[in-house]
Amino acid sequence: MPERLGTAHTTPDGIAILAISGNRTVTPLKLLEYLQRQTAILAHAEDVNGIMLTGSESGFCCCSADPSTSPHSASQLSGFGQKTMFNLEKTGKPCIAVIEGECTGLGLEIALACDFIVASHSASFGFPGIATGQIPFCGGSQRLTRLVGKSKTKELIYSGDCINAEEAYRIALINRLYPSGEALSQAEKLLEHICTRSPNAIRIGGEVVNAGYDIDLQTACMLERDAFALCFSSFDQREGMQAFLDKRAPHFKGE
Repeated sequence: MPERLGTAHTTPDGIAILAISGNRTVTPLKLLEYLQRQTAILAHAEDVNGIMLTGSESGFCCCSADPSTSPHSASQLSGFGQKTMFNLEKTGKPCIAVIEGECTGLGLEIALACDFIVASHSASFGFPGIATGQIPFCGGSQRLTRLVGKSKTKELIYSGDCINAEEAYRIALINRLYPSGEALSQAEKLLEHICTRSPNAIRIGGEVVNAGYDIDLQTACMLERDAFALCFSSFDQREGMQAFLDKRAPHFKGE
């Protein structure tokens, strides 16, 4: 079934574009299994420097609820989904979700597990599961809270209503907003720019941000201190400093 769920290719610049459109007949488990497989491949691919997750104009990571789900299987699905999201967060490579159309339910949970989200004016976002007595199950309620706050998260979950791209940008759910049809090309340029930076520093910086977000400030700053010192044992830091002194572009190796 992978061919029905999405496509993947890598550009000459090392940008992996994983398009997961899914469809309304795909179950959440099938979509999550596909995402888990692709994430593992991309995380270990030496020719991949950055990852873009996208869908189609009609939707991002579309699926439908499985009516046969029992409380026990629901718990297992949630556990598997949360593990998949953590794996996506921990690829060690910059990952951007690019949204052109509808991004709801599981699709929104996947987008929230990326480093950040960019979208076009045609995008919309929401958690409509409340209409069938459900809530997010892959960590979406927690990631969204940390991004936009408790009150706005509760409003979106309780109402099940979607918000448009302009509102999503206003509340900082998405980082950048582009004209319709331009999000993918603009995001690729952005990610290509990011990938000219030190892969080692990006990986360490992302780990520090993720680890420090849920702990007290003093402990988080100690993590930053140690990670900063670790950077100075890397080839990338020495190369970056020398390139700065030589007034030339650095040649990072991710080491």
